[in-house]
Amino acid sequence: MSTILIKNAQVVNENEIKNLDVFIKNGRIEKIEPSIDATADQVIDATGLHLFPGLIDDQVHFREPGLTHKANIFSESRAAVAGGTTSFMEMPNTVPNALTQKLLQDKYDIAQDTSLANYSFFMGAGNDNLDEVLKTNPRDVCGIKIFMGSSTGNMLVDNEQALEAIFKNAPTLIATHCEDEATIQRNLAAYKEKYGDDVTIEMHPLIRSAEACYLSSSKAVELAKKNNTRLHILHISTGRETALFQNNIPLEQKRITSEACIHHLWFSDEDYKTKGNFIKWNPAVKTANDREQILEAVLDGHIDVIATDHAPHTFEEKSQPYLQAPSGGPLVQFALQALLDMVKQGKLTLEQVVQKTAHNTAICFQIEQRGFIREGYWADLVLVDLNKPFDVTKECILSKCGWSPFEGHQFSSTIEHTFVSGNLAYSDGKIIEVGTGHRLLFNR
Repeated sequence: MSTILIKNAQVVNENEIKNLDVFIKNGRIEKIEPSIDATADQVIDATGLHLFPGLIDDQVHFREPGLTHKANIFSESRAAVAGGTTSFMEMPNTVPNALTQKLLQDKYDIAQDTSLANYSFFMGAGNDNLDEVLKTNPRDVCGIKIFMGSSTGNMLVDNEQALEAIFKNAPTLIATHCEDEATIQRNLAAYKEKYGDDVTIEMHPLIRSAEACYLSSSKAVELAKKNNTRLHILHISTGRETALFQNNIPLEQKRITSEACIHHLWFSDEDYKTKGNFIKWNPAVKTANDREQILEAVLDGHIDVIATDHAPHTFEEKSQPYLQAPSGGPLVQFALQALLDMVKQGKLTLEQVVQKTAHNTAICFQIEQRGFIREGYWADLVLVDLNKPFDVTKECILSKCGWSPFEGHQFSSTIEHTFVSGNLAYSDGKIIEVGTGHRLLFNR
């Protein structure tokens, strides 16, 4: 493996910004100093650039196996790396659903051969696979995923005894999608009765309502407290839910943590008029007031991490009428640039972006030697020009689906270089296929 010396970077790390050199050897950060005089196979002059820890996205759907007309691990890991995301954790609602240890291992085997980013995969929980869930190895599997709301395939866990058993006996972190299915179905039936087939996207946050989210999230929190479960609630979409979480204890001591997603921090229900089904997600993008309360919870520590819920569908699928169009969209390629726009707008600081996308994710999941710019840690890094605008065009989109909700937007920053486990994997607008990422390990 080659040596790389990064010179004169503005390093954003652990609540500080310092001008430093970084020397990479054998995939790891060997030295960090104000000035390093060393021979290296490659020297990168980072004058004027900011160096961040690579983003760790704890919630993506890369669609492989079984839904590869939408995406695959290779295509979406390319998009991730181009956007400065160096590690991802992928969800089990592929086809077949990852509900057995063998099916889970099949996904790891694909990633080992094709993923350009570091990877981990959630074990799926169902109503009747507790024996398989209990075999999950906390050392090399990021967690167990429970859909407490509808999902692709047959992954809705709606059996009370099954839920209780999983929360009580899970050998590692549980991550949940929380929407109360009975509330959603009741709302949907009412809107169909009133509007027939003319139900529109504007009704999406009313059907998949704030009440549905709170009922399910509060239930998950109650179960976790009862059983002392390590719980992580994904994609908080309402202001009300943020009060379910603590901000008065260190993150390392929390048993219940939560995540906000880019789309819930960026869009509001006003955007349905122009974006339509292309911002149709579950949970739904809700009001501007919800968006502001979620941001406030990110800032004050009630919400611990920021991720994407990257979930691509084809343009044709999303172009169907509201009731037929699937929920989800591609986000991983432009997550960092979206957050850096929020920095420019005064909503976040650079240090907070790093904390919520790298440091805290590593702490929440107990990821081994990643998420920080530290000597001895793996060199998962991204160099960004904060003053070089970037236009999102169809030509630059690397997700297999070929579209983005950010298409036509000009970001204020440009990703210049991304390093994955010490390899320069993206540089000056081009993917460099130097090898695959590594399987994430966890200190558990």
